[in-house]
Amino acid sequence: MLRLSSSPSISRIAQLSAVAAATAALLGLGGTLRSTASRQSDAQPISEVASSEPESRATLASGREEGPYELTPERRALLNTIRYAEGTWKDGEDKGYRILYGGGQFNDLSRHPETVVVKRYTSAAAGAYQFLPKTWKGVARELKLKTFEPQHQDQAALHLAKRRGALTEIDSRGLTRNAMAKLAPEWASFPTWAGRSAYGQPVKTHQELARFYSRNLQQLRLQLGA
Repeated sequence: MLRLSSSPSISRIAQLSAVAAATAALLGLGGTLRSTASRQSDAQPISEVASSEPESRATLASGREEGPYELTPERRALLNTIRYAEGTWKDGEDKGYRILYGGGQFNDLSRHPETVVVKRYTSAAAGAYQFLPKTWKGVARELKLKTFEPQHQDQAALHLAKRRGALTEIDSRGLTRNAMAKLAPEWASFPTWAGRSAYGQPVKTHQELARFYSRNLQQLRLQLGA
């Protein structure tokens, strides 16, 4: 956390304002969504001015954490796009990692909450990528993930993308229609080639996801000076 003295210099204030503005630009991608975590309520607008929290994982686009998958701007843009599609984007704030199906929240990140929510559908999906308990247990076992912490959720989502055959294409070509179609069986909010959900649920369009991904990727690259 940045701390200011009681009488900061004008140049220091300008520097901090620039940092906050850059982070807000990265996270403030507007739009309206109706997807997995919030599809039971009216579509909620994504604020044009997002949180300027510099520690948001939505801006973490380089390095390797606990797990086999390195973070890159392309992979972080993919993760952010999945969150956008699944209704857990929350202006890029980390509270998206605590979202239950239906929009509620949970606090304990030591494990998947396995909370069954009955609304239009019945589901125990949870987290930034709306993992079902069975899916999470399988991936956690494969990757030896011991908690449901955000960094582990990120690793699990990338693993699912790789398992669906989409990660290599996204690394080299971005979020193409072909990549979306490969991810559609994993995330119901992603469109098949025909533009429909693989499970007959509310779905994002190819254009909407491609636009979000491209804008997010551009901002992430600018952040890294790439």
